[in-house]
This record gives sequence, structure tokens and C-alpha cells, in this order.
Amino acid sequence: MPYRRLPNTDQARVRALRTAIEENERRVNKSDMMLPFGIVQEAKSFLNRFEKSLAQYKQALDSQVSANKSFQHETHAARIYISHFIQVLNLAVIREDIKKDRKAFYGLDPDDFTVPDLSSETAILKWGQNLINGEQRRIQEGGSPMYNPGIAKVRVHYDVFKERKESQKVFQQSTSRYLKLVADMRAEGDGIILSIWNEIEKRYASLPPYRRLIECQKYGLVYYYRRNEAKLTPESDEAYESAAAAEQYISFE
Repeated sequence: MPYRRLPNTDQARVRALRTAIEENERRVNKSDMMLPFGIVQEAKSFLNRFEKSLAQYKQALDSQVSANKSFQHETHAARIYISHFIQVLNLAVIREDIKKDRKAFYGLDPDDFTVPDLSSETAILKWGQNLINGEQRRIQEGGSPMYNPGIAKVRVHYDVFKERKESQKVFQQSTSRYLKLVADMRAEGDGIILSIWNEIEKRYASLPPYRRLIECQKYGLVYYYRRNEAKLTPESDEAYESAAAAEQYISFE
């Protein structure tokens, strides 16, 4: 007889529970129903709660993915405007429109005319705020505002980036919460499935191997053959029944 293995995915758990419940209820004649009432009710209750939790997790994940697309767009925009502002500032210093020492207001090395690494979200937060503070201080000390891009344009994209970043954190927390809820329910579901499968196998224990396999599979039991193990067929049952009959005949002698 091949061995069985409990489901290892959430959809497989749902399928195993639903199959067992539906197969049990399909048997209109109550005497044909194989599962005890208590197990069926427990399975129905859990399946309802589990599918609801899975739906909540999927919805949270979909919302996170959708929001992430917008977040990535705003991240790109903020990075571009910050980079462009620094490049324009450096050109203004090279032209001597702005004194070199004023770059320190922005947290920039007066002698370094490269753009800082903006590949991380942390760097965007840091340099976006540095530029806003630095431009404000330079103007307060009598400097003329920079244009194309102006700091107001940079700030708009920077603020949207910060807002979307916080929203993304909320979406991630929501997704993690629902994922944990689903994960915490798996052991309970596996226990119910195990009880159902044990009950079904016990009810069909007296059948020949192939027929027992087929009847159990109707209730959602999943079997796997070991390496080099012969597959069960109707002929397997014929051989089994012949052997059983021969054994019974010998016992009567």
C-alpha cells in the first residue's frame, strides 16, 4: 500500500478539507456517511475561518503589490529630482554663481562635484532633507533661489516619496499580520485533516488494497508510491482475494 502525505500548501489544505466534506455530504443515505458528525462540523468551521483568513491575506498582499508600483515610481522621481538639483548646484558653483563653501549648507563636500549615492531609500531621505534645509539656509543668508529644478519641485516629490514610504510600511505590516494568522492556523488544519484521513482509512480497512485506495482517494486522501513500489490495480485485488481465500481454505483443513 502506498504511503499518504498531508498537504504542504494552503490551497492543498483547503482542497483536502472541501473534498472530504463534499464527499461525505454527497452520500444522501446517512448510513453511508463515513465521518462522525463532530469531525465534519469541526472541519466546516475551520475551513470557513481558514478561507476567510486566506482571502484577507491575499487582499492585503494585492494592495501591497499595487501600492509598491506607485511607491517605486515616486522613488524614481524623488531620486531624479534630488540628483538633478545637486548637479545644477555643482554647475552654479563651477560658474561661481554660488560660493563653493555654500555647498556645506547642503551637507556636500565643497571640493567634491560628484552626486552622492542615491541607490537606497535611506539615502533619498537623507539627501532630500539636506537639500531642503540647505537651500532654505542659503536663501536666508541672501542667496538667490535655484531654478530648474527649484527646491519647491524637489520638495513635492520628496514629500510624496516619504508619504508613500510610510504607506508601504503599513501595507507590509498588514500583510505580515494576515500571513502570521494563516501560518498559526496550519497546524490546526493539519490536525483536522489527519483525523479525517485516519477515520476514512479505518472505515475502509477491510477492503482489498486497490479498492481501499480508490475509496479513500474519493475523500481527498493523497497517496505516493515508494521507489520501485508496484502500483495497485484491479488485478492486485484479485491476487489479494485469491491469497485470502487460499489462506482461509487452509485454516479450515
